[in-house]
Amino acid sequence: MRTIPHLLTALLLPIATLHAAANQPAKPNIIVILTDDQGYGDLSCHGNPILKTPNIDRLHDEGVRLTEFHVSPTCAPTRSALLSGRHEFKNGVTHTILERERMSLKTTTLAQVLKSAGYTTGVFGKWHLGDEDAYQPDRRGFDEVFIHGAGGIGQSYPGSCGDAPGNSYFNPAIKHNGSFVKTTGYCTDVFFGQAMKWIQSVKGKQPFFAYITPNAPHGPLQVRPEDQQRYAGKVKPNEAKFFGMIANIDDNVGRLLDQLKTLGIENDTLVIFMNDNGGTGGVGIFNAGLHGSKGTPWQGGTRSASFWRWPAGLKPADVKPLTAHIDVFPTLAELAGTKPDDQVKWQVEGRSLVPLLRNPDAAWADRTLVSHVGRWAKGAPPVKLGACSIRNQRYSLVRNGGKWSLFDLTCDPGEKNDVAADHADIVARLTAAYDKWWDETLPCLENEDAAGPAVNPFKEQYQKQLAGPGIPLLN
Repeated sequence: MRTIPHLLTALLLPIATLHAAANQPAKPNIIVILTDDQGYGDLSCHGNPILKTPNIDRLHDEGVRLTEFHVSPTCAPTRSALLSGRHEFKNGVTHTILERERMSLKTTTLAQVLKSAGYTTGVFGKWHLGDEDAYQPDRRGFDEVFIHGAGGIGQSYPGSCGDAPGNSYFNPAIKHNGSFVKTTGYCTDVFFGQAMKWIQSVKGKQPFFAYITPNAPHGPLQVRPEDQQRYAGKVKPNEAKFFGMIANIDDNVGRLLDQLKTLGIENDTLVIFMNDNGGTGGVGIFNAGLHGSKGTPWQGGTRSASFWRWPAGLKPADVKPLTAHIDVFPTLAELAGTKPDDQVKWQVEGRSLVPLLRNPDAAWADRTLVSHVGRWAKGAPPVKLGACSIRNQRYSLVRNGGKWSLFDLTCDPGEKNDVAADHADIVARLTAAYDKWWDETLPCLENEDAAGPAVNPFKEQYQKQLAGPGIPLLN
C-alpha cells in the first residue's frame, strides 16, 4: 500500500516533469559549417601566431569546445562519416575519386533523419559523396541543394567525379536544385550568401538544418586579392593566399552570426564549426604541436576543431573525452527529438554527445577509434595494414611505414616517442580491436570495382544545358 507521501510524490511527479520540460529549449535550428583542408592549427583561438579568425573564435569562446575531436584523414571520408554516424569505409568510401567517394545508397543520412523530425534541410557548397544522380543530395534528404561537383570547383577525374567544365572560384557555375546557374562573386561568399538567403526564407516556418560546406581553403589557391593582401609580407605568397581564404571564411561566419541575431533566431540556433581533415597550407607555420597533416593517420591528420554554440541550450565549456565526427549524427538526431528506426540503430556507430554537451564531466566510457587513409590503387585489393591508426583516450597505435608504433598521448601529444616495446599488452589489445574492425568492414567496401561513366555527370549536364536553355544568372 502506498503511503500519503508516496501518493503526493506520484501526483506531483507529472507536474515536475512538465515544469522541467518547459525549461528545456525547443529543438534548435542547426547549422553545420565544415571547411575544406583547414587544419586544427589554422585558427587564432588555437594559438596560430599570424592568422586571425575573430568570428570563428567567437564560436570557440561562446560554445562547447570538444578538445579531443577527430575526423578522417581526407575530405569525402569525413563527410560520409558525419552524415551517416559510422566509419566511412562502412559506407563504401575509401578514397576521394574513382567512384570510391560515393556514399552507399543503403546508408540513411542525417538529413533524412532530421526531415523525419520536421526539419527542412539545405546543403551549400561541397557535397563530394557521388556526382551521379542517385547519389546527389536531393536524393539523400536535402530539400535545398546548391553545390559544385567533384571534390573541388573545377576538378575533373576519370569516371563520375567532376565539376562543371572551366569552373573557377570566381563566378562559379553551381548546381541549384537540379539545374546549373551562373553566380557572381567569390565562391565562399556565394555559398554563405545563398545559405543566408535560404535561412531567411524558411525561418519561423519549421526548424532548419543548413549544411554549409565551402570548398575553401582547398587548393587551387584562388583568393580575392584583398584577402591575400592581409597576409602579404607576413608569410610566403602561397601561405598568404591560404590564410586569406581562411580570413574570408571567417568574415562569412561573422556575416552569418550577424544575420541570426538580426532575424531574432540567434538563441535558438545551434552553430557547429568543424574542419574536414588535417592541415595543409598552414602546417609549416603552425600545427598546434601535432605530428602529421592531411592524408596521414597521425593526430595532425585527424584532429579537428569542434565548436558547438547554442545560446539557449548550451553553456561554454571544454569537453575533454575522445569524440569524433561519427558522433554528430546521433547527437543532432537526439536534439531534434527523432526516434531512430531499426536501420538507423543498426547503422550508427557513434555516440550521442548530448550528455557531454550539457555536462563536460558526464560519464563517458573509453572507446577505440580507427583511422585509415585508404586510397590504395584502383583495382588493387584493399590494404589492411596501410597508413592507419587505432586509438583510445590515452594511447594511439599508428602504422605508417611497415610497423606499429605506440604513443602515450597524455605526455606525448606530438607522437614523438614510440613506447610500443614497453607496453606489449596495450599493443596486443589495440591490434586485436583493429583486426576485428577490419573483418567487420571488409564486406562493406562496395565501390572498389565500380565502373564510372564515360563522361562526368556534371560535365554532361552542364554542356546539355548550355546547348539548350542556357545557364541563367542566379537571381
